[in-house]
Amino acid sequence: MYPRALTIAGSDSGGGAGIQADLKTFHNLGVFGMSAITALTAQNTLGIQGILGVSPEFLELEIRSVLTDIGTDAVKTGMLLNSALTRCTVRLLKEFNLERIVVDPVMVAKDGSRLLEEDTIDVLRNELIPLATIITPNLYEAGVLVKRAIRNHEEMRDAAKEIAALGAKSVLIKGGHLKGASAVDIFFDGKKCEQLESPYIRTQNTHGTGCALSAAIAAYLALGKSTRDAVRLAKNYVTEALRHARPLGHGISPVNHLFPFCASHNGSET
Repeated sequence: MYPRALTIAGSDSGGGAGIQADLKTFHNLGVFGMSAITALTAQNTLGIQGILGVSPEFLELEIRSVLTDIGTDAVKTGMLLNSALTRCTVRLLKEFNLERIVVDPVMVAKDGSRLLEEDTIDVLRNELIPLATIITPNLYEAGVLVKRAIRNHEEMRDAAKEIAALGAKSVLIKGGHLKGASAVDIFFDGKKCEQLESPYIRTQNTHGTGCALSAAIAAYLALGKSTRDAVRLAKNYVTEALRHARPLGHGISPVNHLFPFCASHNGSET
């Protein structure tokens, strides 16, 4: 049987983030990808021009269609948009007794567009996070969850422990916005914090980075990896997708999901 992963997230018409990035990541890592779309977005590298959410009833139909027939070995949630869609997702995750749940608490796009309505944050905090195998907030998202700004690695460690106390089995706080020689993330497994470092790739081509990371973690969990190993492997995947990214469009270009196919280990085209 194929290893399978389901993404419950928004669509990106520009193909750089959202379910498009998730499905590309699943495919690259040898996992059969499926999707339940929470919202359509009209967007490109310059930003988001419009958002149209689906109804909770239709989201439920999407998820049921997948899970009652194909099933899944892991699931990731991305842009959930509002409290009704978030509660629908929570209810079905419980009903189908799903394990290996990766929560990417998508709140704001890189252009500043809000992707999560304000009244949804409490639902995310109190109902979805307790189901998470791992949650993957960036510095801003972690700050919203703990209700204060996070400015350094020590504050990242404290925040990771507080978010885990909400019920998540593990937490990965992404520190890419803290500029330095290395990209430093903090991984908390419920018992201890670990500092994960990778080279800081200086590029403007970063659209979809968080989606790719959480999708890669879900893919590796579907492949049977431990959470810690899934995080490390996913971080390596995103580092290479950033390293091989090329300009596309006129704004913030996406990471390069094609790097496994278009670049050999010595950097030449295949």
